[in-house]
Amino acid sequence: MGDVSSFPVARLRRLRRTAALRDLVRETTLSLDDLVFPLFVAPEALPNDRLPALRRHTVEGVVRECEELVRLGVKSVILFGIPEDKDEEGSGAWIADGIVQQALRALRPRFEELLLLTDVCLCEYTSHGHCGVIADGEVDNDASLELIARTAVSHVEAGADVVCPSDMMDGRVAAIREQLPSTPIVAYSAKYASAFYGPFRDVAGSAPAFGDRRGYQMDPGNVREALRECRLDVDEGADVLMVKPALPYLDVVRAVRERFDLPLAAYSVSGEYAMLKAAAAAGDLDERAVALESLTSIRRAGADVIVTYWAKELAGWL
Repeated sequence: MGDVSSFPVARLRRLRRTAALRDLVRETTLSLDDLVFPLFVAPEALPNDRLPALRRHTVEGVVRECEELVRLGVKSVILFGIPEDKDEEGSGAWIADGIVQQALRALRPRFEELLLLTDVCLCEYTSHGHCGVIADGEVDNDASLELIARTAVSHVEAGADVVCPSDMMDGRVAAIREQLPSTPIVAYSAKYASAFYGPFRDVAGSAPAFGDRRGYQMDPGNVREALRECRLDVDEGADVLMVKPALPYLDVVRAVRERFDLPLAAYSVSGEYAMLKAAAAAGDLDERAVALESLTSIRRAGADVIVTYWAKELAGWL
């Protein structure tokens, strides 16, 4: 009320007059330091002209991609694997010559400055497409924990800097922490059963063969439950919390930021990327402007880190 009553002395437009002034007083900024770029590694490459960031790379191809990313200034990537063969337990997730393990061994000695994160889950590797092992027609939480922890250990042994469990099994952070006392864990703490994952599942081949993931991923209507999930992950030893998706859950990002002091990540998922790409391709939106605005909104809501398919393009824009 003070600003309103003090017009004409108070004129907020004074600091909006030029680009240099706006830059000087901007409250929320984007930096490549804040961004993590997802990469998909598979036995065979698969281009994606419509959604270029969602393409499959071979191990050799991901090395070439990282050469370009490092040249552009991208500092962090997260690896997802698509195996040649799948089975009921998802053994391709933890075997020594698994696709992610191969990629890590190729990348680690070549790019010492690049932060290598890995997604730790079984859904890309199981023949049924669920994030854990199946017993009596349902995902068996406790039986899945040992396999998830084994996957995380195999990633670190191959060269991963950070592991990111995304399965949403109860107790998986504690299971990993017991095996990896010194490795940073980015926990997908509030991962929702979202309709925005479609393009990712097409690329990763990870859609469930039966049912859905609502029995272990979070209900989109809940935010208090998200805070409980975060608290459990903090208590189990997580180093960074994550909310996924980002744009439809900015209120959750804000709630987590206000409650917890740990670094907070948000995953701007494939559906968010795809809808802006489609609108830009139709001529309805300016792609660069809306990408920057949407990612800034995620930072403004409270995220310290953003996992985003825009990272490579932003390296040029920023």
